[in-house]
Amino acid sequence: MGEQAILALLGVLVALGAAVGAFVYGKGAGRAVGRAEEVERQRAAKATAEESAQRILADAEREAEAARKSAVVSGKEELLKLREAQDGEVRGRREEVEREERRLQEREAQLDRKSETIDQRDRELARRASELGRREKVVADQQGEIDALKADATRRLEELAGLSAEDAKAELMRRMEEQAQADAANRIREIRETARRNAEREAKKIVALAVQRIAAEHTAETTVSSVALPNDEMKGRIIGREGRNIRAFELATGVDVIIDDTPDTVVVSCFDPVRREVARQALEKLVSDGRIHPGRIEEVVNKARQEVEKQILETGEQAAYEVGVAGLHPEIIKLVGRMRWRTSYGQNILQHSKEVAWLAGIMAAELGLDVAMAKRGALLHDMGKVLTHEHEGTHVQLGVEMATRYGEHPLVVNAIAAHHDDVPHESEVSVLVQAADAISGSRPGARREAFETYVKRLEGLEKIASSYRGVEKVFAIQAGREVRIVVTPEDVDDVRMTALSEEIARRIEAELQYPGQIKVVVIRETRAVDFAR
Repeated sequence: MGEQAILALLGVLVALGAAVGAFVYGKGAGRAVGRAEEVERQRAAKATAEESAQRILADAEREAEAARKSAVVSGKEELLKLREAQDGEVRGRREEVEREERRLQEREAQLDRKSETIDQRDRELARRASELGRREKVVADQQGEIDALKADATRRLEELAGLSAEDAKAELMRRMEEQAQADAANRIREIRETARRNAEREAKKIVALAVQRIAAEHTAETTVSSVALPNDEMKGRIIGREGRNIRAFELATGVDVIIDDTPDTVVVSCFDPVRREVARQALEKLVSDGRIHPGRIEEVVNKARQEVEKQILETGEQAAYEVGVAGLHPEIIKLVGRMRWRTSYGQNILQHSKEVAWLAGIMAAELGLDVAMAKRGALLHDMGKVLTHEHEGTHVQLGVEMATRYGEHPLVVNAIAAHHDDVPHESEVSVLVQAADAISGSRPGARREAFETYVKRLEGLEKIASSYRGVEKVFAIQAGREVRIVVTPEDVDDVRMTALSEEIARRIEAELQYPGQIKVVVIRETRAVDFAR
């Protein structure tokens, strides 16, 4: 039974116990109360207890029945849930099994199809192999016949032409090569003709090669200055006691003083021309004054340095005034003035720059261009050369850096940067500067070079020109600025002449070093001579 049934039984037992207790108590109390009352009270109590017990039992039975029914319903519901879950799981597994079965069936069908396809391919391959074998045999038979026919045809052709197969092949290659060369030469001529028709501006860009730095052969000539002495006794005073005077002079000026057996002469040597000029002037002042000691040397050197700086500024201003260029930055004017003490291939850079400025201005005026801008770019185009021994970089890079730093016009900067074709030309002004630079540097007598270098260049020109087939004679003329090549008419035709001059010019550019430009002339002449008797 349930918990309520147990409680009902306990209540009945309590009632019975109370009734028995009351009975015993009443008996024990005596017989003070009447027996009838006692019996009646006991009966009433018994009836009440029985009634309560029955009610409690009924309630307990109802509650137990309800609990039993509830438990049965709960059990059934739980059982239904478990059964539904199991059915769902079984159904899912059945569906999965069915899917696997279908997948396996599909794979079996695919395998069957693949197997069938492979079998068909094997049969097709076997058939093709058999067919190929048959065809190979036919081709081999036909190849033999073709080889025989080819050999017979070759033999007949050799008999008819009077040439072997190798000779015919060589002749064909020679003709094809000549045709290719003729086509290339014609193409070159067409390109040049097109350029001549369309390029008045492009023609201005055809200029000499870049001015080189100071040549090693001229170092001895361009890095020393001589100072005349009144007598040889002055050499001892210049040296001083234990050489202190000459050491103080060299330390103050940064030059080397060479005192040798040359009578009445002292040589000042230094790669920096400005320092060399300061030392020369200081030494002349010391010799004329006669007071030579370390303190006096330092004072005279400082004074000479100030005078040279003043000369540099005055020289720069004078150069700008002569060519008609105004508004230059003071630092640029100093660079222009320092050009007076710099040379390139024996040509003074300041005189060269002024000459380039005049030429560029004249050409700009003739062409209707900006004369002032052309002169400005031409005067400054080589100013980087005065810095090449003090800073890293080419004179073009240093010139562009200085012009940019001190706010020069972009056209002037481009003229400096493009006068050696390092960057593209952005205006006609830079082309004029380049052309004027080439004219000034390549004119006869403008630059000099050592005899050994001159001879080597002539030999190089003749060696390059003589290395080509068909060249009969080579003449290097005009101090190596022109090379004339006489070719054999039978080996070089008119078309080949154009290509030959082009090839020789490009090789000279690649293999030789020279100032200005070199003209390449190819001469082909055919003469027929006979005598009338």
